[in-house]
Amino acid sequence: MKDNKEYKFAVGKRKAAVARVRLYQTVKAGLMLGETPVKKGEIFVNGKKIQEYFKDKVSKAIYEEPLKITNNLEKFAMTIKVSGGGTKSQLEAVVHAISRVLSGMDEKDKQILRKNGFLTRDARVRERRKVGMGGKARRKKQSPKR
Repeated sequence: MKDNKEYKFAVGKRKAAVARVRLYQTVKAGLMLGETPVKKGEIFVNGKKIQEYFKDKVSKAIYEEPLKITNNLEKFAMTIKVSGGGTKSQLEAVVHAISRVLSGMDEKDKQILRKNGFLTRDARVRERRKVGMGGKARRKKQSPKR
């Protein structure tokens, strides 16, 4: 986690998805994200509100979980840039990034997040395709019988 005078910064990863989060403790009056002013308690992902980016209710429960267990739900404003992977991988990368930035704020929060498994990087990635395997990672080419 890096510190800046205006915000705290952390990176979260999952598969090919990378999420970079900026947490603003105090929101200045002129802080804008495109046309939209940033207020306390709001989270933006790639320029959209997080509810517009991750639309379903299950996703909302997942990304709010680290904020709820540390009692930081409406305390900070966050801007997140996420790239790569699919929507589920991006969601898990966002949760990892939020957890990492919150753990750098307070030592008690770090212990709570670690105990609940939010600071663990899930290192499972897609297996690469090998040469001569007929298109997939583990598939063997069919051999002719005659």
